[in-house]
Parts: sequence; C-alpha cells; structure tokens
Amino acid sequence: MQASAYLKLSVATAIVTIVLKTAAWWTTGSVSLAADALESLVNLAGAVFALAMVTLAAQPPDAEHPYGHHKAEYFSSGFEGILIIAAGLGILWGAVDRWRHPEPLEAVGLGVALAVVSSALNGLLAWAMLRKAREVRSVALEGDARHLITDVWTSAGVVVGLLGVMATGWLWLDPLLAVLVALNILREGVHLMRESTGGLMDEALDSDSLAKVHEVLDEFRHPHTIRFDHITSRSAGQRRFVDLHMHMPSGWTLGRAAALRTSVEQALMAAVPGLRATIQLLPMDVEAHFDDVKDPL
Repeated sequence: MQASAYLKLSVATAIVTIVLKTAAWWTTGSVSLAADALESLVNLAGAVFALAMVTLAAQPPDAEHPYGHHKAEYFSSGFEGILIIAAGLGILWGAVDRWRHPEPLEAVGLGVALAVVSSALNGLLAWAMLRKAREVRSVALEGDARHLITDVWTSAGVVVGLLGVMATGWLWLDPLLAVLVALNILREGVHLMRESTGGLMDEALDSDSLAKVHEVLDEFRHPHTIRFDHITSRSAGQRRFVDLHMHMPSGWTLGRAAALRTSVEQALMAAVPGLRATIQLLPMDVEAHFDDVKDPL
C-alpha cells in the first residue's frame, strides 16, 4: 500500500473518531472528552494536508523544480504542528473555564466506551502508518502517525480519569485531565515544528546513513591512488543527497576514472536507499574550495 493510501485511510478514520468522540462529549458533558474530540478534528485537517503534500512530493522534477518536490512533506509536518499547538491552547482555555465552573457529568460509562473504540481505531492505524513511514522515509506519514499515537495516549488518559471521576465523584479531575491533554498536545506540536524546520534547513544525513557512506568510501580508498574529501550531505523528504570529491592519479584515462566513479556512486546508492550521489573527479595534486574544512577521508 502506498503512503497516500494510508493517508486516505487516516482521513476516513479521523471522520469516524470525530463522530464517536463528539458523541461521547455530547453524552457526558466532559471537557476532557471535548478536548479529545478537538484533537481528532486536528487529525482530520492534518491528514488532508499531509495527503496533498505527499501527492505533490511524488511529482517528478520539472523545469522549475529540477531537484524534485520532496521537501513538500516538511510543510505537512509543520502545518500539523501548528494545528496541534492551536488545539492545545484551545483545550487549555476550555479546561480553565471548566475548573472555575465545574459541572456534573452524565452517562460516563457510555462516553468511556465510545472513547475506547475510537482510541483502538487510531492505535491500529498509527501502528501501520509508522511502519510504512519508516519503510519509505515519509516525513508527512510519520508526522501523521505520531499525531495519532499522541491521540491514543490522550484518549487513554481521559478514559482513566473519567473512571476516576466515576469512582470518587471528584469533578475537578475532568478539567485537570484536559490540562494534561493540552500540555501533551503542545509538546508534540513543538516537536513536529522543530522537525519541519530542520528539514527545510537542509539538515545533514542521520548518523547511521553517514556511517554507511563512510564505510563504502573506505572500501574504495587507497593511500596513494584514491582519496575522498569535501563530503557534504542533505535530506529532502524521502530523497537524500551526498556530494564529494574523489581524487586519483592525473595519469589515469578519463574512461578509467569515470568507471571507478560509477562504481562508487552505485555502491553508495545501494548502501543508503533513496540516496543520490554526486562525485567530482580531481587529480591527486589538485584541491578545490580551499576555504572549506576538508573531510579526513
């Protein structure tokens, strides 16, 4: 199943959970269930936007975007982070008001049952989406999955708290839970915003991918004939890039040098899925970018 198919499923699931959680809130009058329902509404908006960005990111390069549209996924992650933060602030406002003016809850058992069903749906979908996100390295899919996981924990906390209200009659537990839900939502929103910003700023490859790059270069490196330097990398959604200089004896023919470069590029792209390698050929006694810090390889 493609990433876009998971996001379409996320949209459908968000609609179902909104109905369930809104019914639970309407039945009980619980502000914590209202907060839970609001987060599901954010899930729906985030999933719709993520689907649009994943569709855009999958488009091939064109004259105006020769490197492709892969960074579009970071906009999805950032947008969802903004929505989450807005939802968290709204929940805090409602919780404080309910704390000041507590109201009795109705039909708590039914509300809890509806919340449990919606949480189970979100949990199953989040697990499947997170696996797919790691497989295809989709930032948008991972952001939506992590938001769903946050929603699951939110619902779990609300259910436990409402059971506590039923057992003790302490109405203040309901707004307290809403406050905790809001703080958790705000934390997740800030995290998504940071990830989105990092991606748009052309962050280097993760440490595991960089280690694989260096392992491949070690296989080709030779003290007197082959060396590598000026290694730079960046990530753009599902696509990753690495640029480097490969030095070799000036007496080699162009055909021999090009054949070796092709071998190195193929080895790099095989070791790191989604990688695009660009290698500049230089003689051993020639340097470029003298003001740069040279990589020891």
